[in-house]
Amino acid sequence: MIRSSNPDLDLTISRVIKAPRSLVWSAWTDPSSFEQWWIPEPARCKVVDMELRPGGAFITQISENGGDFIPHLSGCFLAVDEGEQIVFTNALVGGWRPAEQAFMTAIITLQDHPEGTDYVAHVMHKSNADRNMHEEMGFYDGWGTVMGQLARLVEQRVQ
Repeated sequence: MIRSSNPDLDLTISRVIKAPRSLVWSAWTDPSSFEQWWIPEPARCKVVDMELRPGGAFITQISENGGDFIPHLSGCFLAVDEGEQIVFTNALVGGWRPAEQAFMTAIITLQDHPEGTDYVAHVMHKSNADRNMHEEMGFYDGWGTVMGQLARLVEQRVQ
């Protein structure tokens, strides 16, 4: 649940995924499933650490054009509410240690929907400049693409 929203600092994207919430949750919390959708294709993702608990590390790497894997996200889970919500940030790394450069905190919310699951990604930034930079970097295209990849992955499992 998003307690406060500030359009000057936040970006939000949502999608109805035509699959049960349990399948969407599993695709988010199982590292091998997560790797299949987290980064826009054709780039590939590797989960280095996914410690699904408050204070747990969340580290991914990216490989573009078949190259070596390089750092993508180094963060920390703030909240993991089974089947409902995942909150993570790159302002902290595992064990609640401060990160060198904070950029965002994301709240991923899953709710039942008559057609499946209402998936919402709400991303908060420390400044309007960071928010605008994230939008200009292609927030809606990038996050929309990975939401589509997530939907395709779990909707195939329903059929």
